[in-house]
Amino acid sequence: MTGLLAKVFRLRWTAVLLVGVMGQGANAADALNGKSLYLNGPVSGGATCASCHSASPANNVSGILAAANQPSVIQNAIATNKGGMGSLFNGKFSATELADLAAFIGNPNVVAAPAASLAPASLTFSGTSIGQTAGPLSATLSNTGNAALNIGTISLSGAAAGDFSVAGGSCANGGAVAAGASCTVQASFKPTAAGARAASLTITHNATGGSSVVALSGTGNATPQATIALSAASVNFGTLLTGSPSAVSTITVSNSGQAALTFSSITLGGANAGIFTLGGTCAVATPVPAAGSCTVTLQASPVAAGAFTASLALASNASNGNATVGLSGTAATPAPALTATPSAIAFGAQTIGAAAVAQTVTLANTGNVVVTFNKIGLSAGGAASFTLGASDCGATLAVGASCSVPVRFAPTAESAASATLAVTSNATALQVGITGTGTKQATATPVLSEAGPIVFADTQVGSSATVHTTTLSNTGNASLSIATLTLGGNQPGDFVLGGTCVAGAAVAPGSSCTLTTAFKPVAAGARSADLLLVTDGGAQFHLALNGNGVAVVITTPSLTIAPQSFDYGAVVIGSAAPTRRFTLTNSGAAAVTLSSAVYTGPFAAVADSTGCAAFPVTLAPGASCDLVVSYTPANAGASTGSVTLQSSVAGSGWTIALSGQGTAAASNAAPVNKGGGGCSASDDVNDPMMVFLIISAAIAIGWRRRQTKRIGG
Repeated sequence: MTGLLAKVFRLRWTAVLLVGVMGQGANAADALNGKSLYLNGPVSGGATCASCHSASPANNVSGILAAANQPSVIQNAIATNKGGMGSLFNGKFSATELADLAAFIGNPNVVAAPAASLAPASLTFSGTSIGQTAGPLSATLSNTGNAALNIGTISLSGAAAGDFSVAGGSCANGGAVAAGASCTVQASFKPTAAGARAASLTITHNATGGSSVVALSGTGNATPQATIALSAASVNFGTLLTGSPSAVSTITVSNSGQAALTFSSITLGGANAGIFTLGGTCAVATPVPAAGSCTVTLQASPVAAGAFTASLALASNASNGNATVGLSGTAATPAPALTATPSAIAFGAQTIGAAAVAQTVTLANTGNVVVTFNKIGLSAGGAASFTLGASDCGATLAVGASCSVPVRFAPTAESAASATLAVTSNATALQVGITGTGTKQATATPVLSEAGPIVFADTQVGSSATVHTTTLSNTGNASLSIATLTLGGNQPGDFVLGGTCVAGAAVAPGSSCTLTTAFKPVAAGARSADLLLVTDGGAQFHLALNGNGVAVVITTPSLTIAPQSFDYGAVVIGSAAPTRRFTLTNSGAAAVTLSSAVYTGPFAAVADSTGCAAFPVTLAPGASCDLVVSYTPANAGASTGSVTLQSSVAGSGWTIALSGQGTAAASNAAPVNKGGGGCSASDDVNDPMMVFLIISAAIAIGWRRRQTKRIGG
């Protein structure tokens, strides 16, 4: 029986070892992920290894190191429900997760670390004349680890280090490469002597090995050669009109070599080569001396609307090969276009014999060619009552320009009058309807202090431009009332209307009120609106509002949280509070400062020396820390809450959703097994191994007593 009891205890010891290994998941043989699962338990929630085996497997509590790098040991324990492990963890871990857990137990001191690789291992430059420059060629430094790779220095060494230089690329001294990211370093070759030249490019860093090296090699040529360089690799002619030539574009061709540059051909090719005209001083029969230059001129004359492309090819004896310049642009059919604002004028009722009132029509060239005016005048219908004031419209109107035409109304009869402002030009004819009414009674005379348009300064999206004020005066001898005051047009939401003039307000004779307008763009680009004011006498006024929204580049903090939510499951009220670790990682390119963490519900922060420091916390790019959160239900039933992390950048924040189920403690409950036959972190899991041990011990004691009596008898 003594042997049986020993076997019982050995079985008990094996169960303890196996249960302690439970709780990991993610990438195969990923010890870091195994660490997260060891400390936090299964992703779906439940017991943790740390609660029974301490925060580190290195302490070998309950012999947990027996499962080091042995995922099959963990899997077998679950399958056979040894020590109740199947009850706790069956179906909660994948094979990959078990491997991660075993890897962490085998390497409990694992920490996040960078891993550097520099490719290619060598850069070879083509033969280059002495004093000339070849390259640059690039090498890529990649961080395949899981922590930021900090660059120390980038340097050159070797017998011919002076023939090579480092310039360009995204790698920099003192820089950092986030986990999973990369940067480039560029090297150039300028030989100082003939023959093979070699050096090494070394990047020091904080990854294993401390540095990465690229071998550099090239050959210096003693024979002088020509080298071609262009002032532009491409020319975009923009938008042109069919039938009209573009402005002349000039490309400078330089010889940076040590021998004369001789052209074998200078030609145009491509789909629309025929619309271009070549010129300049570069010619096949004219060599360009060393350090000299010549020019190639290009002019485009499109004949059809649409995009056009071509290329300029320069073949020569240059050591760096032939040169090509891409040519492109867009052609549009000439289309004059003219608009009038407002499209109609209403003067309302005006007193016969009173001073004339005026309103202004703005003409704008919205086409792509100059507008040529033929005539701007009034129709004969109401010419006696309507006249034109002094206009600033000349014989032509440039593309995008505008001019104004004042229209005056002085009624001569007690009746309605109407006329038409007619504008003829090389654009489509315009007509603006004009109405007014003559009366012998006293009338109000509304007058705006300006005719518009009101143009606001360029304003950042979300900001406000300086407020503009317009005055509405009543120069008549009767009171007026504002019947309508509103914003319309394309983007009325980008403008703000205010002031003392409001719909329904009255303006006494000789009095005035103010209209204030402000520009607050909600999007980038050209923005416009139309202010319409109508009086009770029928007078209508339009003010055009224009502005340009400017986009603002905002650097938004980037934080990755894993997991983004968590359910603690059922927890007995008054029992030890379970915890969960949430990994906060700065996934952006700039440092993130977390100013505070606000908790709601029965959830709270847990002080942990291995977790995030006290707030405020600053994380460098690629850096991470663990936020440890506990769940302490006070009442039975479902619990919900959250952790809200606030950034030092206004408007930036992140929320972790939390939930759990509070369970009342059972009254007169039998003693609960707390890890007797298995590592059970769940208060409501009884250990069948303990019952087995007690019965076995009782049988053994009884058997030994009977044996003693027999011997004594």
